[in-house]
Amino acid sequence: LAAVTELLDPLQMLPAPGQGALAVEGRAADAELVAQLGVLDDADSRAAVTAERSLLAALEAGCTAPVGALAEVALGEDGPEIFLRGTVTAADGSDAVRLSGTGPVSEAAAIGRRLAADLIDAGADSLLGSGL
Repeated sequence: LAAVTELLDPLQMLPAPGQGALAVEGRAADAELVAQLGVLDDADSRAAVTAERSLLAALEAGCTAPVGALAEVALGEDGPEIFLRGTVTAADGSDAVRLSGTGPVSEAAAIGRRLAADLIDAGADSLLGSGL
């Protein structure tokens, strides 16, 4: 930690979608292994990564695209909800589109797709240079 010179707040710079998420795969037919791995699954983390990766997929962008996303699960008025922030930045950093969206945890993928559509409507497609 002594080598860290600055911590970037997500309000300054969003991380890449799914950044820091870990995945473990196992054979679906191995019921014992599936049960053991199930203990490791965190529903909130799964929902957050689902929302972030859904946004990336809907933008038809890859892991090297200038796309940032961060989803957090928090208690809303009607129960747990996802708050998803997303950004698409020009490759040279000259312009960016930043938006956010919320919704129920059960709609994580749909929240990501909706936010991607909103980003495209706001001009993100021109920043990605792919003519979405």
